[in-house]
Amino acid sequence: MPLFAEFAELGESLEATRARKVMAALVAEYLRQLPAGEIAPATRMIIGRIFPERRGRPLNLSGAAAARVVNQVAKTTAEQREAIARQAVDFGQSVQMMFERGARTQTPAVPLALDEVWRAFQDIAAASGPGSRQRKDDILHALLQRATPLEAKYIVKVAVDEMRHGVSEGLLLDGIALAADVPRELVRKANMLMGDVGRVAEAALLEGRDGLQRSSITLGQPIKPMLAQTAASVQEAFDFLHARLAMEYNLDGARVQIHKDGQRVWLFSRRLSDLTASLPEVQEQILQEVKADVAILEGEVVAVGAAGRPLPFQQLMRRLRRVHDIDAMREQLPVKLYLFDLLYSDGGSWIDRPYHQRVEELQRVRGSITLVERLLPTSPAQGEDFLRAARMAGHEGLVAKELDSPYNPGVRGRHWLKIKPVITLDLVIVAADWGYGRRHGWLSNYHLAARDEKSGELLKVGKTFKGLTDEEFQRMTERLSALKVAEARGTVFVRPEVVVEVAFSNIQDSPQYKSGMALRFARIVRLRLEKSGGEADTIQTMRSLRTAVVDPGMRDVDTAN
Repeated sequence: MPLFAEFAELGESLEATRARKVMAALVAEYLRQLPAGEIAPATRMIIGRIFPERRGRPLNLSGAAAARVVNQVAKTTAEQREAIARQAVDFGQSVQMMFERGARTQTPAVPLALDEVWRAFQDIAAASGPGSRQRKDDILHALLQRATPLEAKYIVKVAVDEMRHGVSEGLLLDGIALAADVPRELVRKANMLMGDVGRVAEAALLEGRDGLQRSSITLGQPIKPMLAQTAASVQEAFDFLHARLAMEYNLDGARVQIHKDGQRVWLFSRRLSDLTASLPEVQEQILQEVKADVAILEGEVVAVGAAGRPLPFQQLMRRLRRVHDIDAMREQLPVKLYLFDLLYSDGGSWIDRPYHQRVEELQRVRGSITLVERLLPTSPAQGEDFLRAARMAGHEGLVAKELDSPYNPGVRGRHWLKIKPVITLDLVIVAADWGYGRRHGWLSNYHLAARDEKSGELLKVGKTFKGLTDEEFQRMTERLSALKVAEARGTVFVRPEVVVEVAFSNIQDSPQYKSGMALRFARIVRLRLEKSGGEADTIQTMRSLRTAVVDPGMRDVDTAN
């Protein structure tokens, strides 16, 4: 019976190296010694997953909730926790240090089995309804009571999905291939089709090549979506794809993978979660229109407002999270489906066929369902005109696609390139969090604020740790430390004197902030050393800019000066 301590020791070994081959070998060695029934859960937990990716069943256990239970078990003082927060590399290490330094009197009697931890996670995920928070706390409390400091570290790391040992899904697949002595590409292809590293590991270790080769497209089981990289401009897309490209509108909606098998329809999100119950009108449209008995299609679902104008993605999220009163919600917030690719039809799989052939087949089977607006541009100038048209229609930008490219499930390759205009604001840093992992010892998660020109108050509008180099993190830490006015729970509050230019994709409603707004996908572009905190952009500018972003028919506002 595998012990959870062995899993924790694997984590420590992985944290101690950055050599990919060594890490893959460590994973392989661990997987080989697992019994059949524990291969899948252990494999998923190595990268911080509890369930198969497609099932989308998180524990709904926040870091704050985990910390609350850890405090109850470890019995540390406020002073100890404050010191640990400054010293720990990540949340997991802080938990280990709390267990080592706290006044906990109970010591583990019976070692924790890997399966016990796995079943406890399942019980936490299953807790719902009134009293579920307390049930989750109780289960985690009982688990941690029996844990050693090192085991507690990895229980919490898995629970809050913060493994941070450098093992990506790709490296894990390398470890599976090494453990089973099968070709890496065979393992990767099986993962693309199965969408679950746990099942892939089972097939590889228990059945070898034969088990992996039997993996195929299965109706009702989502395939990992092909992903796009980013191009800075239309010209860059032309240069890279050598003019053998199509351009499509990049919609601000939810990507959906649609499976049709006779009268059954499944809808899956980009992360392979089941959206079927949330979008009944899309199911109905597929059944009425698609001219294939069996098909897998890809598209985008967009929330629409007056005159069919697209609404921000945040509005659509109200539909995707809805599990009750669906009929009322579909009246309040209608959606529209746009199709852009086809992966399977009555004739079989199309994923190895070139993009232009897949689009031809899509045209044949789509019925009257709208396709994403598409152009075969002959020049960058024509592409620029198409980008402007996309923005005027209320969409994010474009996706350039190589005409001869196959569909590569799960791969972020250079066959597809996203092109989106960049909008920036000058914002002031009012606080920063001490970083974890590679950013340990740096103030590196910056709280951003804009001025209210009426009251003069600085109101938070988001956080980001993206955009700076290691050297810039170090300099920023020194500068913010000199401006420190207070510190609490790993957050340093500073005098509002550092202004940064921040790029973002759009502005969304936020009940979290007094400003009522938050930046989406924010990243720092540069420091504005010539500006004082009083010269930061205003809440009023953000509101006008938000209108421009929500309705791109207006000209983008340039606030960088």
